[in-house]
Amino acid sequence: MPEITYRQALKDAMIDELERDDNVVIIGEEVAQYNGAYKITEGLLKKFGPKRIVDAPISEAGFIGMGIGASMLGIRPVMELMFWSFAYVAWDQIINNAANVRYMSGGLINVPIVIRGPANGGTGVGATHSHTPENFIANTPGLKVVCPSSPYDAKGLLKSAIRDNDPVYVMESTIMYNNKGEVPENDYVVPLGKADIKREGSDLSLIAHGPSVLVCLEAAGVLSSEHGIEAEVVDLRSIRPLDEETIFNSVKKTNRAVLVEENKPFCGVGAQISHTIQSQVFDYLDAPIQRVSALDTPAIYSPPLEKKQLPKADVVVAKALEIC
Repeated sequence: MPEITYRQALKDAMIDELERDDNVVIIGEEVAQYNGAYKITEGLLKKFGPKRIVDAPISEAGFIGMGIGASMLGIRPVMELMFWSFAYVAWDQIINNAANVRYMSGGLINVPIVIRGPANGGTGVGATHSHTPENFIANTPGLKVVCPSSPYDAKGLLKSAIRDNDPVYVMESTIMYNNKGEVPENDYVVPLGKADIKREGSDLSLIAHGPSVLVCLEAAGVLSSEHGIEAEVVDLRSIRPLDEETIFNSVKKTNRAVLVEENKPFCGVGAQISHTIQSQVFDYLDAPIQRVSALDTPAIYSPPLEKKQLPKADVVVAKALEIC
C-alpha cells in the first residue's frame, strides 16, 4: 500500500465520494479559489467546478444552516470549518436543527450532512481557536462524531460519514495533517462505531482518540522498553456511536485502564468511558481507572506552556506505573 499524508487521505476521500455521488458537494470558507485553508481541497474546484466546490462567506451560522437545509432536500454537503472553535456561532444549527430534524419529522426527513475540520490545541493559536468539542457533540442524540488518528482511518471514516444518512461531525487535527501512513488505493470504508486496536498488549489498556492515540503509542513504547509493561492501545475512532465491546474486551484482558484525551476532564469523553467500564466490567479491574486529559483551563497561548497543558507520553507512563 502506498504511504500518503493524513491531508491527502481526506482529500482522496472527498474525491472518491464526489465522483461516486453527484449529490455530494463541498462548502466552506476558502475551499474553492484559495484551495482550502489547509490545502485539503486543493485542485477540487478545477476538477469539479464551482457548483460542487463552493466558497462560503465568513458566517458559519449562515453557511452551516444552508448546508443543513440542502441536506434535507437530498444534497450531501461536506462542510469545512477552519477550526471547530468557529462552530459555536452555528450551535443552534449544528446541535438543535441538524440533530432533531429526523426525529421531529417522524423519520421522514434525513439530514446527511458532514461537518469536518480541525479540533485540537498544540499550535499556539489561543483559547478561541483550540477547542475539542467532541464531548458536546456526543452528548446530543441524533449526532455522530468521529476522531481519526491515522491517514487510513481519516479516509475510511470520512467516506463512511459522507454516505451516512445522519449528521456526522469529523474532528481532525492540524498537527496530524502531514503525518504519513499506508492507505489502500482501492475503495474501502471504516465503519462508524468501530474501535481499533492499534497495539496489542496484556498488562493495561490505554484508551484514546485522535492525537492522543499517538501519545499512547509513544507511551506504550516507553513502558515496554524501560519497564517491561506491555500496554494495549485502543483507538476509539468513533466517539458516538461508541464501540463499548472493544473497550470491554480490552479491559477484560488487561484488567487495568488509562483513559487519554485532549478534551477537558470535566464532563469529558473519558468520564463517560470510565463510568461505562465500571458499570459493565468492574469485576475485571485490578486497579482504579486513571485519566489523562488536558489541564482544565482555556487553551494557553504560550507554546511552551501549552505543551504542558496537553497530554504527554511521560504523564501517561506515570499514570500507568501507578496502577501496575
